[in-house]
Amino acid sequence: MWQQEFTWFFALFHHEFRQGNRIAFEVLMTLALAHFFGFFNPKQLADFLDIPHQKLYAQLRDWSVYYLKEMLLCFMIKQAVEHLKPALQKSAATQSRAGLTLSIDNSVMDRFGKLLRCTWNWYSGRYHKVIRGQDLLGIVLTINKMALPLHLLFCSKQGRYNTNKADVLISMLSRLKSACDREGIDLTQVPLTMDSWFVSQPLRQRLHALGFTKIIIAGKSNYTFTIDGKKQDAVQWKKELVLHEPTWGIDVPSCRVRAQNPTFGTLILFFFQKTTTRSYYLMNFSCVSMRGAEIWHIWKQHHLIECFWKILKSIFHIRSMQLQGHGLYTALLIKVFAYLLVIRLQAHRPFSKLTITQIMRNLSRDHDLRTLLTAHFHLPFLAT
Repeated sequence: MWQQEFTWFFALFHHEFRQGNRIAFEVLMTLALAHFFGFFNPKQLADFLDIPHQKLYAQLRDWSVYYLKEMLLCFMIKQAVEHLKPALQKSAATQSRAGLTLSIDNSVMDRFGKLLRCTWNWYSGRYHKVIRGQDLLGIVLTINKMALPLHLLFCSKQGRYNTNKADVLISMLSRLKSACDREGIDLTQVPLTMDSWFVSQPLRQRLHALGFTKIIIAGKSNYTFTIDGKKQDAVQWKKELVLHEPTWGIDVPSCRVRAQNPTFGTLILFFFQKTTTRSYYLMNFSCVSMRGAEIWHIWKQHHLIECFWKILKSIFHIRSMQLQGHGLYTALLIKVFAYLLVIRLQAHRPFSKLTITQIMRNLSRDHDLRTLLTAHFHLPFLAT
């Protein structure tokens, strides 16, 4: 099992990055594997192995930002293609049952170091205030209740380039679309889901021009809509509209209405009640009208990207690896490798019904890290 999964990583690296440093790549994989045994940064692993931590850091500094981003994108896409290609060959109903969507969201990784790349003041939904940290924008493929990252990019308010998130998102989607085209996959068939931050008419038009036809976005409370000749804010419509009891395909009280907006024109709104005191609404930015059940089924998958952020923060402790300069993407690549490795392990029968935390506990209990490293890796400093 271990050899099979390690072979996937190393074979892909040698095929796609023939000029890459093999030893440096083995260090990345070693640090990813160490996460299963409770070592979340190079210093912790070096102390366990009783070697100077400088030996690990020296190999990590070997990578350029370009190489790190290319590896990150390549491995995420290759992993997703294994699930996406067979799904897109099936019927629309089967794809819908699989919960096939592209979820887009950003998350703030709180940091305190002043010299860390892309550290700035960002609003955090977790803390409900502006904090100092790094803003990570992500595009995640959801399929069969799994969240497979496709593209992750840190946003920065510093530097020469335009850092508007809408422009960054279009650039990321264009890059993904081209990469998937090379794999024989039409990514525009997959619905998009986004939170209210991304609501804008220009972004809607650019997404349509890119080829995406199914787009569901959470709405803002201060937007004004005209429904049945009455014009008022969305927050007022939440209070006035009568939500129907859960019906087939919709497991929450909801209401689907057609509305007019000065900016967006005629569009479909889907109001729903998440709890007894909290109501929300979704905006259908798709090229065609959609039933309420379709809108809700697509949006139900959006929470998986939130689960992905929590895994990076709580289980893989992304905050504990604070590497300066280009180390920002080095740390992200290691965390993603660890995540992809555990996803691949879940495909094996012994781990198929276990959570990520349970898998990590079982592996740390039943295996010895030194033995695994010696058996599967050829790092010079392991032999000393």
